[in-house]
Amino acid sequence: MGFCVCSNRCTSGSLPSANPTLQDAYILPGIVLLRYGLKQSVHYNTGIMSHASRAADFLKDDARTDWHNKSLWHVRSKRDALIQHIPEWEAIRQLGSDIKDNVLSNLDVYLEQFEARAKANGVIVHWAADAAEHNEIVHSILEKHKVDRIVKSKSMLTEECHLNPYLEERGIEVIDTDLGERIIQMKNEPPSHIVMPAIHLKKEEIGQLFHEQLNTEKGASDPQYLTEAARQHLREKFLAAKAAITGVNFGIAETGGVVVCTNEGNADMGVHLAPVQIHCMGIEKLIPRAEHLAVFTRLLGRSATGQPITVYTSHHHRPKPGGEMHVVIVDNGRTKQLGREDFRNSLKCIRCGACMNTCPIYRRSGGHSYDHTIPGPIGSILSPGKDLKKHKDLPFASTLCGSCSDVCPVKIDIHEQLYKWRQIVNSEGHMETSKKLPLAGAGNVLSRGGLYNFMGKAARTALKLAPRAMVYNRFNAWGKSRELPEVPEESFKEWYAKNRKENQN
Repeated sequence: MGFCVCSNRCTSGSLPSANPTLQDAYILPGIVLLRYGLKQSVHYNTGIMSHASRAADFLKDDARTDWHNKSLWHVRSKRDALIQHIPEWEAIRQLGSDIKDNVLSNLDVYLEQFEARAKANGVIVHWAADAAEHNEIVHSILEKHKVDRIVKSKSMLTEECHLNPYLEERGIEVIDTDLGERIIQMKNEPPSHIVMPAIHLKKEEIGQLFHEQLNTEKGASDPQYLTEAARQHLREKFLAAKAAITGVNFGIAETGGVVVCTNEGNADMGVHLAPVQIHCMGIEKLIPRAEHLAVFTRLLGRSATGQPITVYTSHHHRPKPGGEMHVVIVDNGRTKQLGREDFRNSLKCIRCGACMNTCPIYRRSGGHSYDHTIPGPIGSILSPGKDLKKHKDLPFASTLCGSCSDVCPVKIDIHEQLYKWRQIVNSEGHMETSKKLPLAGAGNVLSRGGLYNFMGKAARTALKLAPRAMVYNRFNAWGKSRELPEVPEESFKEWYAKNRKENQN
């Protein structure tokens, strides 16, 4: 198979033990909330700008930034409200985390079991080592059946592999059928969120887009009207498609089946109507048994959109009569991440987007600022493993507040991994001098008590006497979006020492 495997083996009917040491070596199809959106959309030039530069572009529109922040926090708040009704929520999180630990520690066992069961059901299983091989496999299937149009439901894996442009360059029309994905496809933009891909757009902007491309009424922005227009537009696409492609939320090793979760039913429509169905799955998407699915469906909907469960949870086990069912299992750097002991559990991710909804940096900078298929905190620990030099800035796009780890349904230690990636960026020489020198200076001061006390007094004096422009100027990035509090008369250490003496007397 060409995949790195770990040393544990299943020798009985029970689950293999989850051993986190490696001795050898979600896709939730999203919905767009049309009543949400921003005044202006931005298609970032992601090739030459840092996260800070792209975030600065996003922050230029105060109204947009404020809206984006509040709307995502609203989704986070819905999640919080729902889990209050589940006393065992933390136990479910722990169980989900443990199941995923077990899968990662015995991945070779479950992959082989899944393949054997799927083949026994009449499914054609393919293995892809990287994105290029994945795209070639999908294209070869379509070419064999002379397919010139496909419908595709939401799949972050196919986004990761850049499948759409690959097929379009070869004369195959690709129609994204998730409403949010279709909107950004029409705008020629990447998704800005893994669950709500068009969350950065306002309903008025979508209305204008539909007027230009779907001939809807000019100025119409009613969500129900726009949704109905999209439905009519997509209906013909579904009926004419010769193949359907979906992502995979969960692959069940015990049965060889795949599970696809959507809120719109578009994946079901495509698979049921097209004679050829192709499911693209990352190697980490497996769960051991069908009974484990209930754990993850409870976690997924609540964490992703603040709903008890996704509207459609569809099981695909075998091809329909007269049709073909293909599953393409993809590595594309996942085994490398599996071999990194400090970062392996990032592969537990079920693609719910909860870490994005809570992250103060993501909420205020937008998904396009990350220059990676998966934005936000989880993307910032996955992307350096793909290309550390290119994504060296993303581990620093965080306050390390830990909110991402607190809401993660499978208990990934995201903020700790962000900190570890920062250390690697520095140790491997990728830290910019503009960051390296101030950090070295701060380390020198903080490691010497006397110097620290002196610098504290000097800074308080300087801030009292210096003009405001000393802090708030175009050369000081720190002061661009922060307001200093009033300078205290004394440090806490000085206050404590003085009051301690008074109390002793």
